[in-house]
Amino acid sequence: MTTLAPRRALKETAILRALRSPTGIIAGVWLIALVLMAIFAPILTSYAFDAQNLPGAYAAPSADHWLGTDEFGRDLLTRMMYGARTSLSVSAIAIGISVTAGMILGASAGYFGGRFDRAVTMVVDLTWSFPEILVALMLVAIIGPGVTGTMTAIAVAYLAQFTRLTRAQIMAIKGETYVEASRSLGASDSYIVFHHLIPNALAPVLVSAMLATGDAIILEATLGFFGLGAQPPTPSWGGMMSSGTAQLFKAPWIILFPGLAVAITVIAINLFGDALIRALDIRAKSRGT
Repeated sequence: MTTLAPRRALKETAILRALRSPTGIIAGVWLIALVLMAIFAPILTSYAFDAQNLPGAYAAPSADHWLGTDEFGRDLLTRMMYGARTSLSVSAIAIGISVTAGMILGASAGYFGGRFDRAVTMVVDLTWSFPEILVALMLVAIIGPGVTGTMTAIAVAYLAQFTRLTRAQIMAIKGETYVEASRSLGASDSYIVFHHLIPNALAPVLVSAMLATGDAIILEATLGFFGLGAQPPTPSWGGMMSSGTAQLFKAPWIILFPGLAVAITVIAINLFGDALIRALDIRAKSRGT
């Protein structure tokens, strides 16, 4: 039976190879530090993210408040740490849901074909024709603002991408010898899909999911900027940027630092994703098929 090469490629050696490149190590260090900062925010700061100090509002960056304070005197660094929790968790969970549902739908459509494939393809192409932000705005308008609505909106907005990618991968490999051998030995369709086809299509989908997480962070920040994301007093980078627009000339750090955090994080995700693509040699494999 043919060895599942993509499954081997997803072992930690590929991640280590990605971390050996200069851009990979820089991006990886930033992402790891950001995740640790979000997890250990209560330990790293002595301020509460919702503690107001009106006399200390609009304080410039100083030894007491490294990134300054906002319009309510809340420590900006503290709110950015807790905001990282919101932005990262919402984006990662939403993309995880989208990947799981997209792989199941795409694998089923690509393997079984027929009317089910045509129905899935029609729905996917319909949603694919709309920009992600438009789909997200419509869903949040229906579900309502908040973390749950934002998470659902992001998951649905990127569902078409992973469904199409998985379907294409499955259709390219479902005629391989090891699939036919497994079928001739009496393996069920579900066994073939989940034990042979999906693992073999996993590498490009997961790399695409990582790159999509960066886009999801921007989308989450955009919804938060419009007041449709996490609701006050829960901090999010987009919500902080929204509140900082009114104080752009009076206290520019309120919008500057969250904006930089979004930009640097998205760049880091894209750089590490590119390093992982090179480590997995996905482009070369795609050209060879």
